[in-house]
Amino acid sequence: MSRYSIGIDLGTTHCAVSYFDLEMQSGRGVVQTMLDVPQVTAVGTVEDKALLPSFLYLPHANEFPEGSLGLPWDRQRSGWVVGDFARAHGAKAPMRLISSAKSWLCHSGVDRQAPILPWQAPADVNRISPLEASSRTLRHLREAWDYRFKGLGMAGEEVVLTVPASFDAAARDLTLKAAQESGLKNVTLLEEPQAALYAWCEAMGEGFRNRVRTGEVILVVDVGGGTTDFSLIAVTDNAGEVELTRVAVGDHILLGGDNMDLALAHTVNQRFVADGKKLDAWQFNALTFACRGAKEQLFGDSRLKKAPLVIPGRGSSLLGGTLKAELGREELNRLLADGFFPEGVVGDLPQTARRTGLAQRALPYAQDPAVTRHLAAFLTRQAGALAKQPKPVTLSGRAFAHPTAVLFNGGVFKAGLLKERIMKVLNDWLASDGGQPAEELGGAELDLAVARGAAYYGWVRQGHGLRIRGGTARAYYVGIETAMPAVPGMEPPVKALCVAPFGMEEGTHADVPPQEFGLVVGEPTRFRFFASSVRRDDTVGTLVEEVAGNAELEETAPIETTLPARAGDTSELIPVNLQAAVTELGMLELRCVEKGGNGTWKLELNVRMKE
Repeated sequence: MSRYSIGIDLGTTHCAVSYFDLEMQSGRGVVQTMLDVPQVTAVGTVEDKALLPSFLYLPHANEFPEGSLGLPWDRQRSGWVVGDFARAHGAKAPMRLISSAKSWLCHSGVDRQAPILPWQAPADVNRISPLEASSRTLRHLREAWDYRFKGLGMAGEEVVLTVPASFDAAARDLTLKAAQESGLKNVTLLEEPQAALYAWCEAMGEGFRNRVRTGEVILVVDVGGGTTDFSLIAVTDNAGEVELTRVAVGDHILLGGDNMDLALAHTVNQRFVADGKKLDAWQFNALTFACRGAKEQLFGDSRLKKAPLVIPGRGSSLLGGTLKAELGREELNRLLADGFFPEGVVGDLPQTARRTGLAQRALPYAQDPAVTRHLAAFLTRQAGALAKQPKPVTLSGRAFAHPTAVLFNGGVFKAGLLKERIMKVLNDWLASDGGQPAEELGGAELDLAVARGAAYYGWVRQGHGLRIRGGTARAYYVGIETAMPAVPGMEPPVKALCVAPFGMEEGTHADVPPQEFGLVVGEPTRFRFFASSVRRDDTVGTLVEEVAGNAELEETAPIETTLPARAGDTSELIPVNLQAAVTELGMLELRCVEKGGNGTWKLELNVRMKE
C-alpha cells in the first residue's frame, strides 16, 4: 500500500506536485503539503520553488560551463534543463526552447512521437518529440521527489496525474506513456476541472454542504497559460446524501494566458514602431516574455500602477542599446478584459475568419480570442445535458444550461477584474433567460488547486470524502453482425449487445457473458455503436434483436479502423470474449480478448454527455 497520495498538475505553463502523508492523521483526515521542486534558476544556481515552469531548453554543447546546469541529484546534467531558467533563458534563444509541450501532445495533426520540437528550429538543434518533452518534465518532478524522499521513490507510490477534461483518447494514452517513460508506474488520470473542485471541497471541509445545495450546477471555468476548459458538475441527492456528478465538458480550446501575453506585446510593439524602432523576431520574443512578467507583477500587487519592460538590444546599430517601455495597469485591464472577455449576449458565438489558402503548420489555436463567446457556445450546446441527468437538477435553462455557481481555476484569474467580468457577463445572460444569478465559489488557490485536488482525489479513492461521479447517462451497445446466407440486395441484420448499462460508474469494468464472437483483423472494418436513454433495465450481455427502426436505440458515430493482425494469423475471424470498462475520464473501452490465446484489441468510445 502506498504511503503517500501524490497529485501532479502537468500544466501547459507550470507544473506542481502535492501530496498527502496517509500515515499522519489530523482532525480532518490527512495533512496535505506542496512539494518544493529544486530547479536551475541561473547558471550555477539551484533554488526550491512550489511551481516548475513547463519550459524545456536544449542548450548548445558549448553554451554553458560544465556542471553549471547540474541538479542536486545529477551534478553533470547538461543536455537539457527544465523550469525557471529554461523559461527565462529561452526567451533570449527561442529556437532552442520548447514550450506548450502539453498542447503539442494533444495535436492530432502531427506525429506526437516524432522529433519535431522546438517547432521550426534550425538544423543544428537536436529536436525531441512532444512525448519526450513531457516525459522529461515528469522525470524532473519524479527525481525531485526521490531526492527529497530517499527510499520512498515516486515510482512506488500511487500518482494522480491531471489532464484537460477535453483531452481525447490518444492524448491521454500519450500522457500515460510519458509518465511511464519518466519512471512512474502507478498512474491514474483525472480531469483538471474535477481536480480543481476536489481542492475546493477539501478546503471547505464540511462547510461545503452549506455552500451548495441539491439541484445546483457548478460551472468550472479553467483558463490556464495555454488552454481554456469548461465543465458542468451537478449537485444531486442519493438517499439523503449529497453527490457530485460531472455532466458535461467542453472542447479543447487553445486559448489562454500565452495569447494575452502576445496581445500585450503587439500593443507595446506598436509604440516602438511609432518611435521608429523596429524589433526583430528575437527581440519580439523577449518583449513577449517581459510582458508576461509585467502582467504577473501588476496582478500580484494591486498597489502598482505600472511595471517596467526591458528588452535586450542586439548589435551596434540604433537597436544596439537596451530598449525600455512600461505597461500600465489601465492599459493591461482594458486589453485583457475587452479583448478576451468582452460583454455580449449569449447568442454571440465564436467567430471564424476565412482562412488563407496556405498557412504555417503549427498548433491549432482558437481563431476567436473571446473566452466569453466560447463559454456561450459551451452553455448553449449543453442546454439539454442537465435535463437528461438520471437525477434531474432543477435549473436546466431554456436557451442555455444555467449554472448556479462558478469555480474559477488557472493563473489567469489572479486578476480579479477578469473573474468579475465573467460573473457579470454570465449573470446578464441568466437574467435575460429568466434565471437566477450565479455566485462565485471563492477561496481557490489558482496555481496550486489542480495539484492539491489530484492528491485529495487519491485519498478519496481509498473510500474517504466526497467523490465526483460521472456514470453513464445512457446504456451503450456494440453492433453484432448476424450470420446469414447471402441474399441479393440485403445486408446481414445487426443486433445490439449491451456492454455498458445505464449508470455504469467511471472506473468500473464488466465482463460480457461468453458468446461466439469473431473479431475481424488485418483489414479495414467498421464498428457500430448504439446508445439508449430509456432502456434502463438492460444488463451487460443483453442482446437487442431488432436494431433497424428501433426508436429506443440511437446510433452513435461508428469507429472505422484496421485492427492489427499478428504474424501467422490466417483466419478471417479471431474468436474473442468481450470486456467493457468505463474509464475515470468517461471513455468506454471495449476490449476483445482472444479465446485460448494472448491477443488483445481495444476500442474506445467517448460516453460523456455532449450535445
